[in-house]
Amino acid sequence: MIQMEFDIHTHSIASGHYTTDTVTDLVKAASKNNLKLLGISEHGPAIPHSCSANYFRNLAFAPSMRLGIRVLYGAEVNILDYEGRLDLDNQIMEKLDYCIAGMHVPCIKPGTMEENTNACIQAMKNPYIKVLAHPDDVKYPVDYRKLMESAMENHVFLEINNSSLAPDGYRGAVKENDLRILKLCREYDYPVLLSSDSHGGKNVGNFSYALDLIREAGFPTELILNRSAADLLRLLGL
Repeated sequence: MIQMEFDIHTHSIASGHYTTDTVTDLVKAASKNNLKLLGISEHGPAIPHSCSANYFRNLAFAPSMRLGIRVLYGAEVNILDYEGRLDLDNQIMEKLDYCIAGMHVPCIKPGTMEENTNACIQAMKNPYIKVLAHPDDVKYPVDYRKLMESAMENHVFLEINNSSLAPDGYRGAVKENDLRILKLCREYDYPVLLSSDSHGGKNVGNFSYALDLIREAGFPTELILNRSAADLLRLLGL
């Protein structure tokens, strides 16, 4: 059994959809699941009914320890166009612990493989982006080798999203895309990030489908970033 120490792609009621759970509920779930660190990454303001820019500004006053768990405050910012423009200003993102970038249908129309790949690569060039969210989404085909090389160059981690792989996942048949990501991480000896993408406390720290795929692929456990909260904090400079 692989012990995962953190989950940094999670959402509370503040993201405006799928849950009424608060950040406190997420922290309680993290404690119950023996996590050492929890990251809160609410959706950026381009998602309908999500957080305003002021929400993210005020996270500077949020406590970093809750129920004995280190809590990081980030954002899942939205890629807005094929040039990688994001929906939070750098002045806000630089004050957060980390930022995840992702493409979502309400914010950017799926383009060609070249357009989608360029959007992700340009977003990853932003120094505050540390994770590329659900790059397995079949609606947004990408060139995975180009994505992998850009991620390494910009010190960004590609995500294996447990929610994508779930039977009720809404990003399509993502398994083959995730296997491509794992194959490239292994080829380049570069860590991969597992994320629950939990909306609410129910799935905080749940990587069951991602771990099934890890085992199927024979992926080396030493390349799973979630095994060490201390390593994550070091990589984030925290």
